Amino acid sequence: MSSQNLKLAVILGSVREGRFGPTVANWFAEQAGAHGGFDVDLIDLADTSLPLALPPVPPAMDPNLRRPAEMADLTARLAAADAFVVVTPDYNRAYPAALKAAIDWHYTEWQTKPVGFVGYSGASGGLLAIEGLRQVFNELQAHTVRDYVSFPRYYELFGPDGTLTEPQGPAAAAKAMLDQLQWWGSVLHDARRDRPFPAA
Repeated sequence: MSSQNLKLAVILGSVREGRFGPTVANWFAEQAGAHGGFDVDLIDLADTSLPLALPPVPPAMDPNLRRPAEMADLTARLAAADAFVVVTPDYNRAYPAALKAAIDWHYTEWQTKPVGFVGYSGASGGLLAIEGLRQVFNELQAHTVRDYVSFPRYYELFGPDGTLTEPQGPAAAAKAMLDQLQWWGSVLHDARRDRPFPAA
């Protein structure tokens, strides 16, 4: 791993029992590792207790708010990241509640960092969740990159061993998104280092 690599947090947003998400997230983490521009941290939200009841003062107003102790590892890993990829299904035409809770418990951890998306679902390939998340991350002063990876009817695309039956198209889409994340991640990393982001 190079000291010049960006730290990429790949966030698995589904915590549902029997979820397919780990298969998709592991596939993408392998693509990101092979890209060569990132040190990859795969974050599974199922490993963290995420209360849906939020604190009375939002993180945008109090970046150092007291969070549940079991959230400390997640917060530190988000803060350390230079870029993010969110792996999400569609649940009822939107993203999972656990993913929204993880987002809403934080603010500065997302700010001025690029975000990409990998979606999967039966019909839309996660695009409904992705479009909703673009609006959310825009509010958090993050930058969502244009390209994405989508798996409609994901259950027909992956074999029993978790490998794609036709990997060329998804691999090309992943590389395009990772290239954009690397560019934006490098630019924003330098900007955060050289001057503070203007307060609202």
